[in-house]
Amino acid sequence: MKEISPADIRVNPFKLFGSDWTLITAGTKKSCNTMTASWGGFGVLWDKNVCFCFVRPVRHTYQFLEKNDRFSLSFFDEKYRSALNYCGSNSGRDTDKIAGSGLTPVEEFGTVYFKEARLVVICEKIYFEDFDPKNFRDPKIAAFYPLKDYHRMYLGGIVTCLAG
Repeated sequence: MKEISPADIRVNPFKLFGSDWTLITAGTKKSCNTMTASWGGFGVLWDKNVCFCFVRPVRHTYQFLEKNDRFSLSFFDEKYRSALNYCGSNSGRDTDKIAGSGLTPVEEFGTVYFKEARLVVICEKIYFEDFDPKNFRDPKIAAFYPLKDYHRMYLGGIVTCLAG
């Protein structure tokens, strides 16, 4: 993997998150967790290149995002779809999800990412916000939250990007 500028990411972000998916990971190699996500994006805010992702407080990864200043987004080729499915359907509370996924964790830049990824974005948390249902302008959005377990949005300043 080599470091690239965020401006050199030449992938459709709607495909990257929406259909390719990502693993959101936080912690150290000794104590981390990861989860599969299909909600997120990239942009510019406060003169910084940023990414944003969303995690429900009930997810095991949430506590790792809360405790750590940095997190990673790892994006994979289609041949790793089964690992993404595994990480999305198993909890790190109940199993060693990373070992079960068959992926290789790498600790670098203050967080953990995966060696097999084709693109890694390392982020430093710069802001977070909890969804407030009073602000849902479309009433259909409430259907995503039958348990009222609203997501927290994490905004990360991009520290570095790795491509392989």
